Amino acid sequence: LACTRHHHDMAGRPIVRAASLVDYRAHPSFAQDEEPAPSSALTLYPPVPYPGYAWGMAIDLSACIGCNACVVACQAENNIPIVGKSEVIRGREMHWLRVDRYALGMAENPDNYFMPVPCMHCENAPCELVCPVEATVHSAEGLNDMVYNRCVGTRYCSNNCPYKVRRFNFFQYADWETPSLKLLRNPDVTVRSRGVMEKCTYCVQRINVSRITAEKEDRPIRDGEIVTACQAVCPTEAIVFGNINDPTSRVARLKADERNYALLGELNTRPRTTYLAAVRNPNPELA
Repeated sequence: LACTRHHHDMAGRPIVRAASLVDYRAHPSFAQDEEPAPSSALTLYPPVPYPGYAWGMAIDLSACIGCNACVVACQAENNIPIVGKSEVIRGREMHWLRVDRYALGMAENPDNYFMPVPCMHCENAPCELVCPVEATVHSAEGLNDMVYNRCVGTRYCSNNCPYKVRRFNFFQYADWETPSLKLLRNPDVTVRSRGVMEKCTYCVQRINVSRITAEKEDRPIRDGEIVTACQAVCPTEAIVFGNINDPTSRVARLKADERNYALLGELNTRPRTTYLAAVRNPNPELA
């Protein structure tokens, strides 16, 4: 079997934060206090304003069941190629989204937690600093965009990404010749070629469709109007996407929750994708 269990592993750090319901009620801000993020005042540069839309995502670890439906939906939506068993064994799988599993508690009977890990779309993105051709840049709405026709495949961005969410086309994985396969692809998403880096885009094609529709109707984009592929298929609604500049949006309210924390926030990457710490209510009689 081609197992990816230990690919892009981030173990040994406070990745998953969890508590029982009793502990959560006693200390509601446990997730933020466990490894606090540095102050934004520590930078020499002024913060970049995002006066219009600012897209972000919140993922509830209490709701995620590790079904991997989000991974499959992302693959279908974004024309992600299937590379085959031999390439997966070499660590060359192309999924933009992965679901990590972590075990907490006693080794004899651990509690398992699942964590979907897409691109974090960091405001202080480490990948952008090292790209020699500016193939990864920030948009006016805070998205960490990939410019495929600039990318020369140095893979510096992948090496500098602490979340290990960038994927490189080592070969020409996509079949461009078979006519029947052309009908399987999403025409709104670019098909990448050999030597190009790629990653999660927050389904920017869906954002653009909603933006064009809203402009035609002369109105702002409504909360919940943009639904990413991973969010659309999540059976437990663990993934929420929206405009964090709108304080009434669902994603903004979730990010204001005390359970909200940034993955590896101590690195001061300021990710747009954040997590809600898991809270469970175990029966003490079964312990």
